[in-house]
Amino acid sequence: MSGIVVKFGGSSLADSERLQQAMQVGRIRLAAGGVMVCSAMGGTTDVLIAAAREAATGSDVRERVEGIRARHVAVVRDLCPPRGQAAILTELQLLLAELDEVLHGVSLLRECSPRTLDLVMSFGERLSTAVASRLLGNLGVETRLLDAREMILTDAEHGNATVQFEATYRRVREALQPLAGIACIVPGFIGATADGVTTTLGRDGSDYTASLIAAALHADELQIWTDVDGVLSADPRHVPEAFVIGQLSYQEAMEMSYFGARVIHPYTMVPVVEQAIPILIKNTLRPEQPGSRISEQPSAGGAITGIASVDSIALINVEGGGMIGARGMAARVLGALAGASVNVMMISQASSEHSICLVLGAAEAEGALSALHAELALELETKRIDTFDLRRDLAIVAIIGENMRGTPGIAGKLFAALGGAGINVLAIAQGSSERNISLVVTAADERRALQVIHRAFLSP
Repeated sequence: MSGIVVKFGGSSLADSERLQQAMQVGRIRLAAGGVMVCSAMGGTTDVLIAAAREAATGSDVRERVEGIRARHVAVVRDLCPPRGQAAILTELQLLLAELDEVLHGVSLLRECSPRTLDLVMSFGERLSTAVASRLLGNLGVETRLLDAREMILTDAEHGNATVQFEATYRRVREALQPLAGIACIVPGFIGATADGVTTTLGRDGSDYTASLIAAALHADELQIWTDVDGVLSADPRHVPEAFVIGQLSYQEAMEMSYFGARVIHPYTMVPVVEQAIPILIKNTLRPEQPGSRISEQPSAGGAITGIASVDSIALINVEGGGMIGARGMAARVLGALAGASVNVMMISQASSEHSICLVLGAAEAEGALSALHAELALELETKRIDTFDLRRDLAIVAIIGENMRGTPGIAGKLFAALGGAGINVLAIAQGSSERNISLVVTAADERRALQVIHRAFLSP
């Protein structure tokens, strides 16, 4: 097969204009064969989830299903020649009739289980790929529409299924390798258990599907087509002078993504990273732009590659004289939070062992406090720990770059820039890899901190 796997996100398939542009990209990229993975048309999955939940209350969801039908039919009417419309409209109608049956069952039972919700959500990708396959075929490309559920084998953890890699790779090769020279269209986001029950792959599941297929086929490149020009040096909403990073390493991309650069989710990259398959991020609406290439090669720029931030952050400080020399205190604190399903994004402990600083999402702050009060009730009562200090309305700002390793003066330059702008830093963390320095500032200072750091490190 062609050595390229291309994936189009929901924003690239949102309407007739964008779908037409995406299929023109596909015509050029897949003329000699390859694989196209499609997300649902932008916003469709949200409508399907709402329809399933409303059906479980007995509400009439026909209007929601009609809205989905109307969007897909409009694309067919706009982009398919009249003679070619009947076949694809029939295919769409069959899928929508199946969706109607499922939602009717949900309404009768007054229940939508995670298993049923996965099945309902699968219709978004199944509908979009049916349309995409027909449109690409109309452009003269030989296509074959395949069902990801016959290739992507998962466990039964509905909503965020775990992929069985070895069996999945074998199935992908068996299905796709005989189709050399043909553009294979595959729905993203969905898989199935060994019993054939539909599952979904969780957040950014379509990227994950594309990554799995690329890894199984040992592809030359995975292309992610979206609505931005590539990975940016900072959030342009905060830093207008942010620019596209032409080249960055897998590790840099993962760090950027984790700290707010929502181009590709770190976990979806794992299959291609293991095989050193390059990832190209491109803009469907501006295909002439070079995009961002993610590979083993780090950025060729300066000391840092980019800046990212996460808002809606809270900080809890656990402090007390009785913590000094108390073995296992950190384990108890983190264990309590893990038991409450609280994700700790940053942790910092003073060398005096007098305090532990925990940084987490603001929405989890109350649950975290409850868990800590329950775990450390005796220490609070005996005054070995003071009352927990909770601060809200914060943000994490991170500077990221492979070239930070072994480069002296990065931290000094960073804090000098922030200090010169009068920005107070509440907490700091740096891993031993030296490719990331993360710090916490007030939400009011987030935008200014990003601008100050960008000017200090990345502006010409």
